[in-house]
Amino acid sequence: MRVLVIGAGGHGQVIAEIVRASSHAGLQFIGFLDDDRCGRHDVLGPLGAVRDVAHDALVVAIGENETRARITMRLGADGERFATVRHASAIVSAGVETGDGSMFCAGAIASTAATIGRGVILNTACSVDHHCRVGDYVHIAPGARIGGEVTIGDRALVGIGAVVLPRVTIGHDAVVGAGAVVTRDVPPYTTVIGTPAAPIVRWAHLNLVGAAR
Repeated sequence: MRVLVIGAGGHGQVIAEIVRASSHAGLQFIGFLDDDRCGRHDVLGPLGAVRDVAHDALVVAIGENETRARITMRLGADGERFATVRHASAIVSAGVETGDGSMFCAGAIASTAATIGRGVILNTACSVDHHCRVGDYVHIAPGARIGGEVTIGDRALVGIGAVVLPRVTIGHDAVVGAGAVVTRDVPPYTTVIGTPAAPIVRWAHLNLVGAAR
């Protein structure tokens, strides 16, 4: 399967390396498409050139969730197919359901009966435990730890080294800051930080109160 990688930035280069190393799985890296990096030898053109380059499938390797979702949906509406890529060191339990275009980076773990949506990034050495439900276009950053039976809504971001305790729900478009420990549900469109994690507005209020003292 000839694979074009959309996005030649840092994450795109990681994904291209995984595709290159996956020849045993029938994947062949063709090159990148990127509107901003057309001067590079392996960038075959801007995104608009997708129909001019022979390929069988795409991977949209853009870290920002909303952009990845928008581009994937647009290309999907044009009839494009999307490859799911998996580093050789990733551990994915039998029976894990995975949507098209998702990316399992080095050392990523998806455990028993987990459901991984479309266009998800499970980044380096993160873990998603049993019976979790991860929505579409989620990004779980390097080293994050997701406990069992957690639900993560579409386009949510779980930052580097964050911990989400079992049976917590992270709403769609929410952000969990790096190193946060999430002990309770996070509403949609909410950013939480700290230990235990709290909405960033609350942290700002506490800082102002402390300064007033």
